[in-house]
Amino acid sequence: MSRRRFICIYIIAVLLVLPVISQEALKSTEEEYYDFLSLQGLVERPTLNYRTLSDSEWNLSETVDSNNHVWGTNNLGKSFILWQDKTPVINWFTRGINQSITMKVYGPEWFNSFNTVAPYGQNDGALWQGRGYNTSLTGGIRFKAYGVEATFKPQLSFSQNMAFEIMPSAYDSEFGYFWGYTDYNGIPNSGVDAPQRFGDKPFFTFDWGDTEIRWSWYSFTIGFGTQSVWLGPAYLNPVLHSNNAATYPKLDIGLRKTSITIPGINWYIGDIEGRIWTGYLSESKYFDNDESNNHNMIHGMALAYSPSFLPGLTISANRICLVKWKWENLKYILPLPENTHIGEQGVGEDQKMSLAADWLFPQVGLEIYGELGIDDFVPKGFPIGYIRYPFHTMTYTVGLSKTIPISSQKQIYSVLHFEWNNTEMSQDFQLQWPYNFGFHYQITQGYTNKGQWLGSGIGYGGNSQYLDYVIYYPKGKTKIYFTRNNPDNNYIYSKAVNAGANKDDLEKKYFTSWKANFVFGVETLYFITPSFTINGGVGYNLIINPLYQNTSELLHNFVFNVGLKYTL
Repeated sequence: MSRRRFICIYIIAVLLVLPVISQEALKSTEEEYYDFLSLQGLVERPTLNYRTLSDSEWNLSETVDSNNHVWGTNNLGKSFILWQDKTPVINWFTRGINQSITMKVYGPEWFNSFNTVAPYGQNDGALWQGRGYNTSLTGGIRFKAYGVEATFKPQLSFSQNMAFEIMPSAYDSEFGYFWGYTDYNGIPNSGVDAPQRFGDKPFFTFDWGDTEIRWSWYSFTIGFGTQSVWLGPAYLNPVLHSNNAATYPKLDIGLRKTSITIPGINWYIGDIEGRIWTGYLSESKYFDNDESNNHNMIHGMALAYSPSFLPGLTISANRICLVKWKWENLKYILPLPENTHIGEQGVGEDQKMSLAADWLFPQVGLEIYGELGIDDFVPKGFPIGYIRYPFHTMTYTVGLSKTIPISSQKQIYSVLHFEWNNTEMSQDFQLQWPYNFGFHYQITQGYTNKGQWLGSGIGYGGNSQYLDYVIYYPKGKTKIYFTRNNPDNNYIYSKAVNAGANKDDLEKKYFTSWKANFVFGVETLYFITPSFTINGGVGYNLIINPLYQNTSELLHNFVFNVGLKYTL
């Protein structure tokens, strides 16, 4: 046998060794499926609170074979071992790294959508799903070797961006968001970089997506890249961070999910997880004409604990701080007293935090969760201010998931998801000034990156209710969903501050002007082969009062989507 032929056979043999380990992108088909398995108790969740593609490493145990779960015969993506050290060095250091070289290929995945009347879509990265045709192409590769992880997974997207009627802009660009607010002297006080439309032409967008370089040892990890972050237990609308916006460069350091055992007495007390990061945010082209304020610095901190004495429960705390992009503002990465309440515009900070609890009961296939968000200190502080009125700036998301077996013999199962989200301003602001969780006077672009919301995909200032029912079967899944939301009720609430509902002021002008969306639709994914999937869906989006006018105007938007994905 020739040496070249021997090498080829050896490489093929090595590549056929497929560990049952999979790292999945946020909200991907695979991640949602593994999460469904965790509800059944078939797999343990790899994270507690802080999720990225690199952290979302699902590990199916050897007891879970293709007969134990619905998609067991399909290719959900695995790592290929390119090289394995047959005589590895074993010591305290090398035990913390995998002494091998592995590779994983992502996609390619091609997504397409069409909105007939108005924009619709969220949690899709840099893609903006405007009116007309929208498409994105993602794919990439990941290598791991001796603790080093290198991932290249960009996103290329296109938006036809057809015209639709928008409200007058409150900013320099005619496409800007439709309101901000002023102080008592009429000086612009707070606003947001969330364009109603991204210009008047079709456009392409290149985004680095889930690209990064990382080094990990045991559970310690440090990385630089642009991977999207999902904070908290929410299924659709987290309070603080999601993959709704374009990615941004960031440096992070911390501990992945780690079991804690007290030495000496060998007492396991639970799992912990912690991460801090600093990132570089950018303004869109559709906000203002001031080139000096185009970038903001974002600091994040995420902590979580899952106690051993309450199985399935996870409690977490998240903190976000926005400041202008200056190197001296790195000090804000820590929430110290001297880093808060800095009031000068362009110098100060905007800090937000959330507290969450998530309880998983795999014995009955049930998960319940809740997250509270706070944007500002309650007047008069702790404890008197919180006892007197604890709801100042408070937002929340609550939800549940419940598995419902249909036929174990035919391997047909289902899961129900429900989520309620509210980010409306607390009513004490009616006695002082307008407010929005996503705006801030010191950070002129608000809580956005490149014109899209960093957290809740529907934006801030409104509320939403979401319900879906997903049926899994060996060749795919089908989802039926319903949702209703008010995207920004705070716009109307702001009209009533310092005004009265009488003939000289509002005269019930906005009494029925609330903008609302009602959507219902069906989506289906089908495995044409174990490695090749096609998915598609259609939805109806009823838009009431699209311009916040007291006319009960109705728009009928139809949403179509189709996608293809190949998994190596």
